[in-house]
Amino acid sequence: MLRTLALAALAAAWSAAALAQPKPDPEWPCPQRKVPTLGFGAVWTGPDPTQALQDWGRDREAAQLAQKLASRKTPLDEVDPLLAEFAEKAGPDKAERLTRVFAGVFDVINGERGKVVAGIGRYARGQRVMAERIRDEAGQISEIKTSPDVKETKELSELETRFNWDKRIFQERSQSLTYVCEVPTLLEQRLGEIARKIQAKL
Repeated sequence: MLRTLALAALAAAWSAAALAQPKPDPEWPCPQRKVPTLGFGAVWTGPDPTQALQDWGRDREAAQLAQKLASRKTPLDEVDPLLAEFAEKAGPDKAERLTRVFAGVFDVINGERGKVVAGIGRYARGQRVMAERIRDEAGQISEIKTSPDVKETKELSELETRFNWDKRIFQERSQSLTYVCEVPTLLEQRLGEIARKIQAKL
């Protein structure tokens, strides 16, 4: 009986977790699931950063370091020395101030990632509009060419030129989208790596 109740409770928990997951966005063009914003629990197991996420900007040195670490211009192999220098100066407040550094890095990268995700959505909507225009142009060309009194006209020539140009642009944008879709994942990986490095210094 107890085992049955335990299994039922576990099944209920799984169902609740499944319902909590964001539903797939049918208009999202990337292979990974669309997650508009991240939760710090996915990368952080250190002290609770809830308060630090609100006031990290008030600690000038922590904020400056967070901005620097979050920037993709800063190579990851420079992160450890920068953290070590900061931790040494932080003294007895090291854990609290390093948590602020994490909060700042999380805030900055999560914000940047959110803008990228929104940009991908706009990009995809533009592609759908262009795809519809290409279909319309193809239909017009087919209609003209299958007409009984079909003949080469300036209108047909211009339509074919526009169709070929739009198709080329669409294909180039589709290829670019493959690389753009990788950016949120790369930002998540950077955030995770920096979070691990900060936690190692606590």
